[in-house]
Amino acid sequence: MRRHRGARTPRSSSPGREHSRLSQPTILLVEDNASDEELTLLALRRAKIMNEVVIARDGAEALDYLFATGAHASRGDRMPDLILLDLNLPKLSGLNVLRRIRTDERTRKLPVVILTSSKEERDLAGGYLEGANSYIVKPIDFAQFAESVRQLGQYWLALNVPPPRD
Repeated sequence: MRRHRGARTPRSSSPGREHSRLSQPTILLVEDNASDEELTLLALRRAKIMNEVVIARDGAEALDYLFATGAHASRGDRMPDLILLDLNLPKLSGLNVLRRIRTDERTRKLPVVILTSSKEERDLAGGYLEGANSYIVKPIDFAQFAESVRQLGQYWLALNVPPPRD
């Protein structure tokens, strides 16, 4: 699990710094491909989205983070404000992660955007069937990808009013 603020790793975890993170929306990026991770972080930086980004490298790690289990048992109960979820993940697929998110009372309202290279109709249908809020195919061209990430961030982190937390 890696954490980034505007694609920079925080140097300190002092209580004051942790408190300031609580007011900023947090993004959970679930991505196993290091190149795609770096491209996504670069696109966020270019879009001036400086929110904290927590990275999970597989489906099991994403669920451990969300439900504060395993290596993340002591992380507290604050949920991310947006989940960017790849589909093709080791250990547990993105669709299985999404299914678990939507069946748990604590996470069922979290916005989940599938961010994947898959254009397969079965993946698209499965994503929406399992409750994805949006399905975005990663464009090959970085400029297009960066623009997609900018629009995504603007909508989900600035314009969208999330449902009240239970």
